[in-house]
Amino acid sequence: MILSELRDYLKDKKRVTLNELVIHFDMDADALRGMLGKWISKGKVRQMPVGAGCGTSCCKCDATLTEFYEWVELSKG
Repeated sequence: MILSELRDYLKDKKRVTLNELVIHFDMDADALRGMLGKWISKGKVRQMPVGAGCGTSCCKCDATLTEFYEWVELSKG
């Protein structure tokens, strides 16, 4: 997969979990984090703050289910 495919998917979906990306691209979460990091450094993607997960404090939730990324569209004018 190349960065442009990730870009296009994020632009289309606007906000996704890491798990959605793992399933869609059939890739390892860490590899996707690396690619997302490229778009984050360019200011095109932001990682959303991690919420409370499932609502309990057991900390057993899969991080890929609670890790959100959002495409950032800059307004012109």
